[in-house]
Amino acid sequence: MSVPAEPLQILVIDDDKHLAETISESLERRGHACTVATGGKAGVAKLEQEAFDVVLTDLKMADLNGLEVVERCKQLRPDAEVYVITGFADVKTAVEAMKRGAAHYLQKPLDLAELRAVVENSARRVGTVRELRRQLDEKFGFEGVVGNSPKMLKVLKDLKAYASSPASVVILGENGTGKELAARALHTNSPRKAKPFTAMNCAALNENLLDDEMFGHEDGAYTGSKGARKGRFEHAHGGTPVLLEL
Repeated sequence: MSVPAEPLQILVIDDDKHLAETISESLERRGHACTVATGGKAGVAKLEQEAFDVVLTDLKMADLNGLEVVERCKQLRPDAEVYVITGFADVKTAVEAMKRGAAHYLQKPLDLAELRAVVENSARRVGTVRELRRQLDEKFGFEGVVGNSPKMLKVLKDLKAYASSPASVVILGENGTGKELAARALHTNSPRKAKPFTAMNCAALNENLLDDEMFGHEDGAYTGSKGARKGRFEHAHGGTPVLLEL
């Protein structure tokens, strides 16, 4: 899929205000929107308040080091690409930052042409992800639930209301009315959409198989079992498990 690079929301974190502003100005000339935070704590505060596509952070800062910023960023904004800026002597620390979730590192003195190239690559990846999500939303989002009768519009209104909720939802309806489609629309429009959607037809399994399918088993749990097996609930952890009774 060939998708053009997209303008990005970029957070620049560095307690060297002059360098942070130089980076910001260089990237803004390429059409990106940049926010500057002159310190690790200020950067984390920005991450708590706003979503960013790319985060550029110095490794050595007085109040909060770059490793901690990387960890907090991956917790708060897991989709953001994080790049660390480091001196030559801190390359080992930069590699540690990559183990914690950073995409790569850039060395000082910073080459602005290299920086712009790295960000442009991120822009193309972000464009591809956005296009895929758009296509998924068209296929599995609320747009995929077709109907304009008063009852169908009420269903769509309820789906939109419950999508952001962590509560369990019971979907009732006759065979072929789209219960799984409604469940997938809930998942796709929920905070859990990046995690697995796992649907299981309970009616097709006997009691013993149902337990194993739901909860899995450890190695040697019963005669003939070889190796541990994850159940559907464990597989869907953080996502949406759907139990279907067709």
